[in-house]
Amino acid sequence: MTLTPLETGATLLVLAGVTLLTRALPFWLFPGGRTLPPYIRYLGRVLPPAIMGMLVVYCLRDTVLLSYPYGIPEALALLTVFLLYRWKRNTLLCIGVSTVLYMVLVQAVF
Repeated sequence: MTLTPLETGATLLVLAGVTLLTRALPFWLFPGGRTLPPYIRYLGRVLPPAIMGMLVVYCLRDTVLLSYPYGIPEALALLTVFLLYRWKRNTLLCIGVSTVLYMVLVQAVF
């Protein structure tokens, strides 16, 4: 399906508008001077770990433990994330190093 330039421009405008709306909506609903409702504070506390857990499950869903390489690259990358985060407390460092390690293991070792 090929879009005309007008359709492409309209699509980009809608996408930009929706992105702007989703970024600005929390600031409009909860201005700086107001206290947050308890359920919003609760969600702010529990959602980040829940999302990280879902991402781990999603990333490991296709790991086959009963055939070669038995999930070893995934386990080593996961262990690297855990140990690096316990040591440095830097999420981006954990993501970067463990991704590089996983790719090297998958492409060159296993």
